[in-house]
Amino acid sequence: MKLTGIRSIEDLAKDGGLANKRVFIRVDYNVPLDKKTGAITDDARIRESLPTLKVAVDAGAKVILASHLGRPKPGKKEGLSLEPAGARLAELTGYEVHLTDDCIGDGPKKVIHDLRAGQICLLENLRFYEEEEKDDENFARQLAELTDIYVDDAFGAAHRAHASVHALPRMIRDRAAGLLMLKELRSLARLLDRPEKPYVAVLGGAKVSDKIAVVESLLNVVDTLCIGGAMANTFLAAQGKKVAASKIEDDKLPLARTILQKARDRGASVLLPVDVVVAKSLDAESGTAVSVDAIPDGTMALDIGPKTVELFGSAIERAKTVFWNGPMGLFESKPFSNGTFEIARIMSRAEGFTVVGGGDSAAAVRAAGDDIAKGMDHISTGGGAALELIEGRKLPGVEALRSSVGEEAS
Repeated sequence: MKLTGIRSIEDLAKDGGLANKRVFIRVDYNVPLDKKTGAITDDARIRESLPTLKVAVDAGAKVILASHLGRPKPGKKEGLSLEPAGARLAELTGYEVHLTDDCIGDGPKKVIHDLRAGQICLLENLRFYEEEEKDDENFARQLAELTDIYVDDAFGAAHRAHASVHALPRMIRDRAAGLLMLKELRSLARLLDRPEKPYVAVLGGAKVSDKIAVVESLLNVVDTLCIGGAMANTFLAAQGKKVAASKIEDDKLPLARTILQKARDRGASVLLPVDVVVAKSLDAESGTAVSVDAIPDGTMALDIGPKTVELFGSAIERAKTVFWNGPMGLFESKPFSNGTFEIARIMSRAEGFTVVGGGDSAAAVRAAGDDIAKGMDHISTGGGAALELIEGRKLPGVEALRSSVGEEAS
């Protein structure tokens, strides 16, 4: 993956290039909120934006932050406000953060007009407008009226051709990637461009169907593919194992057999669970580790077992490159969290280059403990975007930053 034609915010900040300029920074403040209190439960994405924000503030920019949050119903502008994100940003930085009442129109224009060098405003949720997800050019033009310079630091949204990450940057001549965006792209590039061998990928999560493309891509480059989580049940069933009440995708059994055969043809090793932790229900207070050849009737596999942890862990410890996406079980429930947390612990201590592919995997690593999270070389802020890169796709938000596009901008 080449970063040709993509400048960084630091490039634009040289020689006073951002001083007193209106700098629109697309961030990813799509943070999880407590359903009852509305409080932010994980502020990692806000924290990750701080280095880019500091560059802009220190350079004397008038900083305009923009993000989406959740999936508001069309036309509804109540709920899912970015106010909690703005408050948390202020707490983390000590900066005063002005939250606008809208993301386009006269309200934001007035707030931005009144900003002084080094001050910050946060636009209200972009997705309060359907036009954001439709990549609407008229909506993008209204955003363009607010700014002189565009910076994209929202890797988690880079795989979406949405107005604020795709149409808008093509309208702004001076555009660049933020420090988080560049960090993401450079880290993931190490998985794509001649990764150091042995290369081990660990995939989990619920469905084989969610990972078909990434599995196909990984089989071309990895030495070992470890499969856990509920998706492993489908592979076990494809091998003739009786998985009792475990969740499987019956219609994907032929695909699982095909994937296993392709792995053999390409010389890649596929490791599947040899034991699992089972229980009769998702809300069980305890589980029992059993061999995959002896799963009791009426039970379901909800985590990988200790022998599987040892099997996967041995491959990870020998690896020079490790990519992980998808939990090994129902890690949100304590009885079924051990497999996921142990894999995270082993990865954090491994000598190879370790990348966690965002989403539930990133949440699981942080839940495993700060020391474990700090031991990873890179934890992506964008699960979907990371997977699409691994699949070999071009990301609309990244391509829009290249200097070869948008020459029509004034």
